[in-house]
Amino acid sequence: MKPILVFQTDFTYKEGAVCAMYGVVKSVDRELEIMDGTHEIPQYDIWSASYRLYQSMRFWPAGTIFVSVVDPGVGTERKPCVALTADGYTVVSPDNGSLTHLKQWVGIRQVREIDQSVNRLGGKNTEGVSVFHGRDLFGYCAARLASGIITYEQVGPEYPVSEIVAFPILEPALADGKVAGIFEINDPNFGNLWTNIPRELFAQAGFNYGDHLRTVIRHTGKVIFDQKVLFHQSFGYAQKGEPIIYNNELMHIGLAVNQGSFCRQYRVDFGPDWQVEFER
Repeated sequence: MKPILVFQTDFTYKEGAVCAMYGVVKSVDRELEIMDGTHEIPQYDIWSASYRLYQSMRFWPAGTIFVSVVDPGVGTERKPCVALTADGYTVVSPDNGSLTHLKQWVGIRQVREIDQSVNRLGGKNTEGVSVFHGRDLFGYCAARLASGIITYEQVGPEYPVSEIVAFPILEPALADGKVAGIFEINDPNFGNLWTNIPRELFAQAGFNYGDHLRTVIRHTGKVIFDQKVLFHQSFGYAQKGEPIIYNNELMHIGLAVNQGSFCRQYRVDFGPDWQVEFER
């Protein structure tokens, strides 16, 4: 069976970019199955692109090809690449940090730079265009690879995995009865925040469902939130409008407001500058 193609971008559906990308794929091979990951990644947010790949990839059949296009450096010297993960997936993406979480948490066993002299869409409709690699390079190359027109070795020259561009990832810590980490990403629809703290670290600290934990959130060192919050397995254990600490779908610790938005209610965001600490 031919691999499924899963696309994620920051394009939205407000104009025809996604449609054009998919048209190129179908022009290469009408049998290819295309699925949407998301096209609502915040504009230019490479960190979120990296996390969203990590978030969903493991739930797809091995061999699926992911095309990730969040590319503020489109048309510049950053490498366009195709990476093979340690657990059997393929990612077609700019090498601009979008592979950070896969490299750190899953492993990448090989990466190749796309040879644009062979694997770039040509013709009068794309002549001189340097600003739409989602259509002309990433989508086109992914379609050729999925259809079997080219092998992985024919993508382009291999380069060392150690050269893949990656952001630093801060590790969570347990010390003196406190568990500390960062808000790594959000759930933009519901306003939940996901930390980089695995559920096991809470278990090691002796935190149990039903506990009320002192929760301190800092932004660039300034305290934004400091109060006791219920830790439980799902949102409904808190009163409507009240915050709750919970174990999210990736088995990491999250913060939510039952039937509300933690982000909006407490004016909290995500990223390395947003630290969170839990203790009894």
